[in-house]
Amino acid sequence: MGLGILDTALSGLTAFQRSLETTSNNISNVSTEGYSRQRVETATRREQYTGSGYVGSGVSVVNITRSYDQFITGQVRSSTSAYHDVDSFYTLSSQIDNITADDTTGLAPAMKSFFDAVDTVANDPTSIPARQTLLTQASSLTQQFNTLNTRFGELRDQVNTNLETDLTEINGYAKALADLNVKIVADIGRASGREMPNDLLDQRDLLLNKIAEKVDVNFTSQTDGSINVFIGNGQPLVLGNSASQLSLQSSATDSTHKEILLNGQDISGLISGGELYGNLRFRDQVLDPAQKQLGTLAMGLATEFNSTHQAGFDLNGDPGLAFFDLGSPVVQVTPHAADDNLLASASFVAPSSSANLDTGYRISVTGTSPNAYTLTNLSSNTSQTGLDDTTLATAAAALGFSITFSGGSLTSGDTFDLSPSFNAAGTLKVNSAITNPKQIAAASSAAGVPGDNSNALALADLETKTLMQNGKASFTQVYSQLVADVGSQTHAASVNRTAQDTLLKQAASSKETVSGVNLDEEAANLIKFQNAYAAAAKAVSVASTLFDTLIGAVR
Repeated sequence: MGLGILDTALSGLTAFQRSLETTSNNISNVSTEGYSRQRVETATRREQYTGSGYVGSGVSVVNITRSYDQFITGQVRSSTSAYHDVDSFYTLSSQIDNITADDTTGLAPAMKSFFDAVDTVANDPTSIPARQTLLTQASSLTQQFNTLNTRFGELRDQVNTNLETDLTEINGYAKALADLNVKIVADIGRASGREMPNDLLDQRDLLLNKIAEKVDVNFTSQTDGSINVFIGNGQPLVLGNSASQLSLQSSATDSTHKEILLNGQDISGLISGGELYGNLRFRDQVLDPAQKQLGTLAMGLATEFNSTHQAGFDLNGDPGLAFFDLGSPVVQVTPHAADDNLLASASFVAPSSSANLDTGYRISVTGTSPNAYTLTNLSSNTSQTGLDDTTLATAAAALGFSITFSGGSLTSGDTFDLSPSFNAAGTLKVNSAITNPKQIAAASSAAGVPGDNSNALALADLETKTLMQNGKASFTQVYSQLVADVGSQTHAASVNRTAQDTLLKQAASSKETVSGVNLDEEAANLIKFQNAYAAAAKAVSVASTLFDTLIGAVR
């Protein structure tokens, strides 16, 4: 009898000792990121048959498991990815919104001050101070264009830095996951698959959440306990014990436009979710369109003001000069050509009218021998078809660029995307040949100098004339559209960010309910297991006393 009681009591001591150790471990890791509460699973030993019935033989520790819900953990991961996507998008787009809409940094006040100065010259064309003020306001306006363009460039640099940082962190996480796969497979094999290495599994889930902050991530479990990890739209990041390498490289046509490579392959268009996608979306949906729109406005304003100014005469009776100088902004071409040796080069050409200017165009090769092209406005989706080399050159010049092909052969189906306005706001300035306020052409004829103000009135009328977008928008309206587009996307991102933040907090709360350590609960368990351990120890003492009594009787 004593031996049966002793064996049963000792099994209880062992079980409650494991329970106390596990509870203590839970309490110690209450603040450990990613830790899941653990618990001891026990089962009764096989009972023994006696002549008077079956008698229990104690308890066995079956396993130590973690409190884990795969569905809730997946929800947290997907919500994390969605939140960090919209959060990074909102953070960046709000910077452009603040820049463009602000009364100090925005362009609208500078344009208003410039045309107010034109009105003043029109009211008093003989006033030298009024003319000097116009030159000063013109210089301020061009500087504001330049400053905005520079700020856009700085935001692009910030995006590139963010991408580089994110990729470095993802590569580190991927290597750590591959190493964890090796350890988990070894530990599961050591236990013949019956027990799981809980702490390693928690570390793996934490790394998956860290990756989810950067990019959308999914995984598939393998029979040996390892996982294969995929990002974006199914691109493999970790396969067993092998981690892929993400890198950043400049576009072949634009050093400031970065592409994401996975083992040397461009996957920029396949990325989704997380900070990576938020940065890419901001660049492609907000930053690039805003910079192109700003450049288009600079081209349109300079073109129309120059045309009107050159139609007048200055105080000296000389024909007016071009008032603004657009310089030679770089025109980048993005080719999609069958012949890798074909080189497409584009140059800026000052347009003669602002009516058809827009943010981007595509040249499609529709035939060869002789060459035939279609020129498409990517904003309005209108096309000029049946163009040959000569008519393409004429149509392109009207839109602000020229293009040449060399080093290879054109093939039907080749396309070339370009935006002559992309850098135009950064090179706009007042014509350096205008050094004297008398050179402002306020008169319509030399005979009307000095009191004629008819050309100055024509210049002032440019403020409200709908000269751009095929006669549908004024300069102010074009800029207002830019501000509205940025503002609407920023507001939508703000609303979405708030919603995703709520969803993430709800998912995290659900996970905490399942997996988190509750100190009150653990304290209660500690007392319960302590009392149980003391009771089992008492049973051992009783068994010892019975055994001693039995031995004494035999003696």
